[in-house]
Amino acid sequence: MNEPQPRKTPKLMSCGAVILRETPDGTRVLMLRVFRHWDFPKGLMEAGESPRETALREVREESGITTLEFPWGDVCLDTGPYSRGKVARYYLARTTESRVQLLPSPDTGRPEHSEFRWVSFAEGRRLAAPRVAAVLDWAEKFTSGHAIARLT
Repeated sequence: MNEPQPRKTPKLMSCGAVILRETPDGTRVLMLRVFRHWDFPKGLMEAGESPRETALREVREESGITTLEFPWGDVCLDTGPYSRGKVARYYLARTTESRVQLLPSPDTGRPEHSEFRWVSFAEGRRLAAPRVAAVLDWAEKFTSGHAIARLT
């Protein structure tokens, strides 16, 4: 029987979170748009950061959301390589915050995104490219099979 191997960190990794929020209309997911591309808050790891620390920092920098819980622990999904071999790692998080602020990038002084939406999983799939839609599929399937108590 093969023992599970530790997950290796790729040379170029972007880390972020699929952020879920419960509403009267059901679960909503935060998606951000840059040009014509919809994705989740994410960005490159900085020296000394763990992937999860990067995800927390990027969510705060790109959306202004500071209250995140990880009720599923360190569950995450790594995408296949894209854009010059980069891999994206997405964690599953929940928030009660509905307000999103498209804050200026510390590097450029301008917001990295031009729009945000809290969407249903189905709406998100209609907006997303196949790589991001696959992450939505994973998040929906995983969270529906691993229920947790609602945040208060």
